Amino acid sequence: MAHAYTPGLKVAAKIDIEKIRKLPLLGDVLVKKDDEISSSTIVAKTELPGKVYPINVAGQLALGKASELPEAMLKKEGDTVEKGEMIAQSKGFFGFFKSEYKAPISGTISQISGITGQVIFNAPAIPVQIDAYVDGKVLEELPKEGVVMGTEGVHIQGIIGLGGETQGEIMMACDSPDTILDDSMINESMKGKVIVAGSKVTLEALKKAKEVGVNGIITGCFEYQDIKEILGRDLGVAITGHEKIGFTLILTEGFGTIPMATRTFDLLKKYVGYKASINGATQIRAGVMRPEIIITHHEQVQDTSTKDYANSGIQTGDQIRIIRAPYFGKLGSVVSLPVELQKVESGTWVRVMIANVDGKEVLIPRANIEMIEK
Repeated sequence: MAHAYTPGLKVAAKIDIEKIRKLPLLGDVLVKKDDEISSSTIVAKTELPGKVYPINVAGQLALGKASELPEAMLKKEGDTVEKGEMIAQSKGFFGFFKSEYKAPISGTISQISGITGQVIFNAPAIPVQIDAYVDGKVLEELPKEGVVMGTEGVHIQGIIGLGGETQGEIMMACDSPDTILDDSMINESMKGKVIVAGSKVTLEALKKAKEVGVNGIITGCFEYQDIKEILGRDLGVAITGHEKIGFTLILTEGFGTIPMATRTFDLLKKYVGYKASINGATQIRAGVMRPEIIITHHEQVQDTSTKDYANSGIQTGDQIRIIRAPYFGKLGSVVSLPVELQKVESGTWVRVMIANVDGKEVLIPRANIEMIEK
């Protein structure tokens, strides 16, 4: 049986979590299967090739033929060079008027060609390391690529985020989910922390958080027009997560001013002082990726199951978030699911639900909601 629903954001108090940690190129895996490691442990490393610089050194020396280049070289293939170091010299005229060529970069000489007259310089390789990201256990080794990490704990997904992976202890910056976080509420004690706001964080608060050295900010909303102020450009439609803004920002509700969902706020508040691993990477189009907050813990939590909405569909009592006007951003619960199609304002016939929103029952097209998975 088919179900009309939109899969929503996870807000789970405790579930099993797996994270794949892979290198961009083949390299060395530094941990073993079943190792218990911390989030900061380096699990794999590799080196990215440095930039290649092909230079016509024969021309720079004004040699008559390219074939004269090897004899003019003071360095050979495979040698390391320092920027500004003399590496080639022409014979000159009767020992006078010699031309010299100095290395344009620090690196290595990978090729000297007596056919083209070119010398190819390679900049030093760029070391790349990836950490475990979460405290947990190595479930699987991926030879020369990385590992699969396993842990358990809180898993919360946001609507959109900026900035990449970071970690820090959870710290409440607001005392209620509808509080707006402004710059007066940011202080030095928040350095290195992942702070939790309420309904919104102001642009001034973000700027001060960067000055203080906050690692991450979790908030209900932010003003869309202020994104350009942070990035120096408009927010694109591709993947986010590579922005260099000094911290990671995760929005749990969207743009504007919407109180953070009570369940989300209370869950974060419960684990104040615990280490959180967060990632702002977001992709809305194909291959959907949501920003996430992971808090590892091994406490017993009542009802830790995650409902399979794809098989069960929407049911009475399920928690929802409305994703279109006129109730955009509102949270509610399913009261009933009429079988009959209903005609809406646009004139189309659609499947609907009756939901409790702000204490009153309203009729909403099922395509206008997303489930809050828990």
